[in-house]
Amino acid sequence: MSFDYILTILKPMLEGAQMTILLFLIAIVVSIPLGFLLTLAVKSRLKPLSWLAQVFIYVMRGTPLLLQLLVICFGLPMIPGIGEYLVLDRFVAACIGFILNYSAYFAEIFRGGLLAIDKGQYEAAQVLGFSKWQMMTRIIMPQMFRIALPAVANESVTLVKDTALLYAVAVPELLHFAETAVNRDFTIVPFMVAGVIYLLMTLVLTYVFKLIERRFTFE
Repeated sequence: MSFDYILTILKPMLEGAQMTILLFLIAIVVSIPLGFLLTLAVKSRLKPLSWLAQVFIYVMRGTPLLLQLLVICFGLPMIPGIGEYLVLDRFVAACIGFILNYSAYFAEIFRGGLLAIDKGQYEAAQVLGFSKWQMMTRIIMPQMFRIALPAVANESVTLVKDTALLYAVAVPELLHFAETAVNRDFTIVPFMVAGVIYLLMTLVLTYVFKLIERRFTFE
């Protein structure tokens, strides 16, 4: 193993890492608010809405993410009559799959955060004359996010690692370029380099969440 060889394989792998990071950013930015909306839907007094949200969460959490990606990428276009309108770009399909899957997990995390808030908080808000909107935005939601933050951080780290599933739907990301180099050069060095890149990404993400947790702790 030479330093020159590592530099040779590093450029395409970093290009693949850009795809990995892009998917992560899209998924995290969309799935967190969607997960919160799902939590509200589950707690809704409209029974059909609550039931649909619970079924969605159960299906998304109860089936493998890889299976969901395969269905969206290759299964939907096979539906008779409408399949031709459901052909998506592989990266777009992967984004949809990740967003739907992780929104279900974040919904359960936020639900746990809401359940952890003492009922006295709701009663105190009503006594002080807060409207339902004020109660949720000023009292309940800040506490819920503070409670849920460690679990959100852990799930986000898992999301970074799960981006490797892009390889299964033929989206050229970090692992794809590592696999290509391994097959071409008959060495495991590219896998080691890919592992280091994943570790660096999760290290940065963990550090960011530590800063956020520290800020919430001292507020």
